[in-house]
Amino acid sequence: MVTGFFVRRLAPGLAALALSVAALPGSALAQDEMTAIAVPDQPTAIVLGTGPLPGASAGESWHMQYGSHFARNVAEATLTPFLPDPAIANGTAVVVAPGGGFRTLSMENEGWDVARALAARGVAAFVLKYRLNPTPPTLDEFVAGERARFSGDAPPPPRPSPAERMAGIAPMLEDATAAFALIRANAEEWGIDPARIGMVGFSAGAMLTMATGLDEGDADPAFIGNIYGPLSAMGVRPDSPPLFVALAADDPLFPETDFGLIREWRAADIPVEFHYYEQGGHGFGMYPKDTTSTGWFDAFAAWMTMHGWMEREGG
Repeated sequence: MVTGFFVRRLAPGLAALALSVAALPGSALAQDEMTAIAVPDQPTAIVLGTGPLPGASAGESWHMQYGSHFARNVAEATLTPFLPDPAIANGTAVVVAPGGGFRTLSMENEGWDVARALAARGVAAFVLKYRLNPTPPTLDEFVAGERARFSGDAPPPPRPSPAERMAGIAPMLEDATAAFALIRANAEEWGIDPARIGMVGFSAGAMLTMATGLDEGDADPAFIGNIYGPLSAMGVRPDSPPLFVALAADDPLFPETDFGLIREWRAADIPVEFHYYEQGGHGFGMYPKDTTSTGWFDAFAAWMTMHGWMEREGG
């Protein structure tokens, strides 16, 4: 087991872990040690066929922290369907992109649990396990490396520009595009309207979601959700999709923001809804909390309902 003390000390810069203590309920704080586990069975995961990550050498590995599953060294992307009961299925689908700084993936709190909640509302949900930047093969080495990266008194390096961030996630964007293609190819079998496929992402997954929504490729999401991701302007296009945003004011990774993303969506006259919660920290996801940030999912579902994406096709 690896202690999580440095997460508490360094959360303002620790995007790789995509969690902060401020985000967690009391019951989870007692489980802040990272514990290596075997790669879980994923019998319904579909390989996307985007190939192995170039240069990847370590095998995929998993650990538990805060009572939740995390993946590392994902070199082959997969998509796991969570299909709703046909009696309540409404024809809408959502690709779910967990966060973790493109070094880990919060598969449970920001993936499976979100997908289950969407499926319970009649939405076909698909958890995207996208390829990640390589990290050391063992958990001890990973933690030691993260501690070294964020230790010392030197100020953190400047945040890269949106363009620089986008350029660094080309394999992940390829995975997201392949996910949309796979869903559309199986839309009839899965009871999905190909024109009603959206995407929601968390932290780094939110960045990937924004990249997918702004890309001129074939993904073309009907709507996108940015949950505690960057809010700087990213270059909205006239055909960019409607946007839902949720962020906590006490998020240690975004202590200051000019909300450029919100302003540019409004300036382009494209629908945008923004929830700025007083408390919640970073990485609140589906963890039950006493802060109003816990309500983001209900707000997201209400927003989808308002736009008609929760209505069953044909009435």
